[in-house]
Amino acid sequence: MRRWGSPAVSALIVAGLMAVACAQGTGGSATLRVGLDADPPNMDPHRSTAAVDRQVYQNLFDKLVDTDENLQIVPMLASAWTISADGKTVTLTLRQGVKFHDGTPFNAEAVKYNFDRMQDPNFPSARRSEVLPVQKVAVVDPYTVALSLEKPYSPLLYVLTDRAGMMVSPAEARKAGTNFALHPVGTGPFSFMEKIPQDHITLVRNPDYWVKGQPYLDRIIYRPFPNDNARVANVKSGDIDIINIVPLAQIKGLSQEAKQPGARFKLIEHGAFRWQGIWLNVTKPPFDNKLLRQAFNAAIDRDAMANVVLQGAAYPAYSFFPNGTPAHDPDWKVPRRNVALAKEKLQAAGRPNGFEVTLLVDPTLEGQSIAQATQAMASEAGIQMKIQIVEFGTLLHETDTLAHQAAVLGWSGRPDPDFDIYPFVTQSGIGSFNNAGYTNPRVQTLLDAARLLNDMNQRRRAYREVTQILADDLPYIWLYFPKEYKMMSMRVQGFIHVPDGMMRFRTVRLGQ
Repeated sequence: MRRWGSPAVSALIVAGLMAVACAQGTGGSATLRVGLDADPPNMDPHRSTAAVDRQVYQNLFDKLVDTDENLQIVPMLASAWTISADGKTVTLTLRQGVKFHDGTPFNAEAVKYNFDRMQDPNFPSARRSEVLPVQKVAVVDPYTVALSLEKPYSPLLYVLTDRAGMMVSPAEARKAGTNFALHPVGTGPFSFMEKIPQDHITLVRNPDYWVKGQPYLDRIIYRPFPNDNARVANVKSGDIDIINIVPLAQIKGLSQEAKQPGARFKLIEHGAFRWQGIWLNVTKPPFDNKLLRQAFNAAIDRDAMANVVLQGAAYPAYSFFPNGTPAHDPDWKVPRRNVALAKEKLQAAGRPNGFEVTLLVDPTLEGQSIAQATQAMASEAGIQMKIQIVEFGTLLHETDTLAHQAAVLGWSGRPDPDFDIYPFVTQSGIGSFNNAGYTNPRVQTLLDAARLLNDMNQRRRAYREVTQILADDLPYIWLYFPKEYKMMSMRVQGFIHVPDGMMRFRTVRLGQ
C-alpha cells in the first residue's frame, strides 16, 4: 500500500538532491531513471513477497511465458506449449540459443533446477504453493520439459507469467545458496550491476539478449522514493523519468498540469487488478474474535475512502476481484457504513466500550491518509487505533511472521483469479501471503475445486461462494480498488503498458 511519511518538505528536498546527484554521476542519454515507492527488499524471485521487487525483476529475469497488453499468454523462454487431453501434463518447448548473464546455457535442465529449487523444503521459497501442483518435471530432451500434475491445474500457465516462471541461473544459485539475492543472475534484457540498499539498484544492458536489437537502453537506475511528494516532484524536475506508483490523491491536479503547454511529463490511465485494504491477524487478539472484525468492518466508510480521501481515483472495494477481472461479480454490493451495527457487534462480543488495536502502515502519503481516515471512522464506533509507521521491509516481516494486529497493505493482482485469492486464505499461504493466518475448510475445498476447472463461469460460482464466506469471516477489510496511472517524462518512448502494472523496459527508448 502507499502511506504517509514524516514532514513532506524536508523529505522532498533531501530526495530531490539525491536524485540530482545520481543524475550527475551516472546519467546518460540511454540511462532510464526509475522512481519506486519502496526499496525492493529481495532480489531473488523465488523468495520475494513484495510487489515492488517485481518491477525490477521484469527487466532482469525472463519468464517461461508472459502476458501481453491484452492479457493473452505469449511465448517467452518457452516458445510453445501443449496441454494433454486430461489436463495433467504440460509440455514446454524451450527457446534455443539463450544464455544466462553468467554464460550458463538456458535449457531443460535449467528449468528442472528452477522447479526443484522452488519446491525444495529446505529452501525458504515463497513460490512453493504456486508450483505445488507440479509433481514432476521431466527433461524430455535438451529443449523440452514435461510438467506432470496430479490433477488438472487451470491457472498454471498464468502462474508461470510471474515470479514462479522466472528462471534463475543454476550455476549462480548453487554457488550463492540463500545469498543469491546479493547477485541475481537471469536471462533478461538487463543484467544486475549493483544494489545499494535504500539508495539505488543499477541494471545494465544485456548485449547477448535473445531478442535481436533489444533492449535499446544502456542502463536502468531504480531509486526508492517512499515519500509520494518526492517521487512526483522528481519527475516534474526531470531527475526521474518514470515512477511505478502515482499518489491517487494527486491524480486530479497532475492530470490538469499534464495538459498545460510545455508540460514535462505525461500521465497515462490504464486498467489494473489492484486492491487495497487492511489485513487483520485472526490468530491473536483482538481480531481472533470474529465479532470484533465485524464491528471494525461496519465502522468503515468505503465510499468516503474512494471519493473523498482519494478524490475519486479509486472504486469502493468488497472482495479480491476488481472490476474488469475474470472473477468480478457485478451483483456483489459494497458494504455500507453502519456505526450502530458496529456498536451492536461490540456489545455482542462483550466489549461495549470498544477495544484498542495497533495499525501498521509504511511511510507513504496515500497509506497514511488511509490509516488516519480509518482511525477516525473506527473511533466513532469506540475502536481506538494506534497508527505505527514502519519501513516497507519491516511491514512485510511483521505480517509474514503474523506479529501484527492489523496492517495497511494491498495486492497488485494477477491475470488469473486463482492467485488473487488462493494464497491469501488457504493453509499453504501462511508464512508468505496469508498474512491473516486464516483458514476455513469450506473455503479450501471450494478453491481447490476451482483449480480443476477450465470453465471460468464454473470457477466464478466457486469464487462467489468463497466471497460470501469471507464477507462474514472478514480476515481482510477490502477498502478500495485503485485506478492505475503511470507518470513519465515526455522523453520516454515505446513504453507498452500491461495490465499487471509491471514496467517492462526492453522496448523503451529515450528521446531528447
